Amino acid sequence: MTVKESVATHAIQACGLSKKFKLQWRRGWLLALEPLDLTVSKGEVFGLLGPNGSGKSTTMKLLLGLLKPSSGTATVFGAPAGSMEARSKLGFLPENPYFPHFLSGREVLRYYGKLSGLSGKTLESRMDELLELVDLQESRHRTLKTYSKGMLQRIGLAQALLHDPDLLLLDEPTAGVDPLGSRQIRDIILDLKKRGKTIVFSSHLLEQVQEVSDRVAILHLGQKLREGSLTELLEVPDELEVRVKDGGCDEETIRQALKAAGMTDVEISRPRMKLEDYFIRSLPKHGQSPKVK
Repeated sequence: MTVKESVATHAIQACGLSKKFKLQWRRGWLLALEPLDLTVSKGEVFGLLGPNGSGKSTTMKLLLGLLKPSSGTATVFGAPAGSMEARSKLGFLPENPYFPHFLSGREVLRYYGKLSGLSGKTLESRMDELLELVDLQESRHRTLKTYSKGMLQRIGLAQALLHDPDLLLLDEPTAGVDPLGSRQIRDIILDLKKRGKTIVFSSHLLEQVQEVSDRVAILHLGQKLREGSLTELLEVPDELEVRVKDGGCDEETIRQALKAAGMTDVEISRPRMKLEDYFIRSLPKHGQSPKVK
C-alpha cells in the first residue's frame, strides 16, 4: 500500500509509539507505553481495553499531542499527531470532564462553540442538534451542578462534537455512569458510527467494549498483548452454537435428534438476557429525566 492510499483509508497510524516518564530522586524511568504499532481505519469503532495503568490514557494523550512521545510517530488522517491540522479533525472527551458548574448545558456548548470558531445561527443550530443527539434538550437550561454523572458525560460528548470532527477520542466514557446512562452513551456511539465518524474509546469494562467495538487492542502494563476483531478474538474453536426457537419440541426430543446425527456431547440451556438489558427494559419509556417547570 502506498503512503497516499494509507492516508485515504486510515484515521490513525502509530509506529513504534512509546512514552517514558522520569521518576523523582534519580530513581530511573517509568515506561508507561512500550513501542506501539496501531492502525485505525476510517469509520471504525476501536476499543482500547485494559486495566487502570495499562497505557490507554497515555496513548490517547500522545494522539492528541498533549504528551510528546519518547520514540516513534503517530498520524491523524495523515497529519502529525498534535499538529493544528490533526487537532482540527478530532474531538476529545476526558474521563472526568470539568465544566463550570454554574453554567447551564446550553451555555457550556455556546462557550466551547465560540472557542471552536462557531457563532451566530450556525452555532445555535449546532447546539440544538447536539442537545437532541445526547438527549439533553429538556435539561438544556439546568445548571451543571444539578446534572448526574451520565448527563455530564453526555454534555461533554456534545462539546467534543461541536466542530463536527471526523475522529472522536473518548477516555472511559461510561466510567461511574449508571446502566441507563451507560446504554445511552453506547447508543450515541453507534449512531455516530452510522454517520461515518471514527471513534476510539478506552475502557476496562469488557462487556461494554464488546457491544460497540469493531476491533480492540488489549493493553497491559504499557504493552499491547492482542489486537483484532471481536470475531477473531472471541470465537471458541472446535465448538458450534445452535439456537432453536421452541416450536413445541421439548429438550429431550432435540437432544435425541442431535445424538442421532452423531453429536454425543450436547449441552442445552435456555438463553438469558443480560441483567443490564433486563434493568433497562423494566424502566418506563418516558420520564427518564425530571422536567424543568
